[in-house]
Amino acid sequence: MKGFRSNTPNRKGWAVADFKLPVAFHFLVDVAGAGSGADDQCAFQEVSGLEAEIKTEDVVEGGENRFQHRLPKGVTRSNIVLKRGLAKGSNPLVKWCKDVFENDFSKPIEPRAVTVSLLDEEHDALCTWSIQNAYPVKWSVGGFDAMKNEIAIETIELAYTRCKRTI
Repeated sequence: MKGFRSNTPNRKGWAVADFKLPVAFHFLVDVAGAGSGADDQCAFQEVSGLEAEIKTEDVVEGGENRFQHRLPKGVTRSNIVLKRGLAKGSNPLVKWCKDVFENDFSKPIEPRAVTVSLLDEEHDALCTWSIQNAYPVKWSVGGFDAMKNEIAIETIELAYTRCKRTI
């Protein structure tokens, strides 16, 4: 599994031969408390929602008709969406989701740290997203169809408070 090499010259005409573009299919998800040590690592077929956006507010200044001021309000983040083949009920991640969704809030929700790492061909992290205070807000299983030959997929959607990207 190799990254794609870029031999495209930059603006000054120099070739950038040593830069490798990372592949998006080699990644690792680690959910704290989902197991013990290396067992915290969970296999997923897809991770999405690693995004943040700053909302803005338009302010009109009296007497100024050429433009409006656009002021930042706050950062909003999408939920992290994890997809994988349907796991057994004894899986620690499944137990965590069951505790959140099936206990009618009789127990407090236990937030966890989640780490998503994009890996290179030596399995070293190229970029890591450290997600704090994550908890499941949606847990679904894809449809079943007797006419298709597909794996049953479960989707876990996590809300969180902070995300820090480390390169």
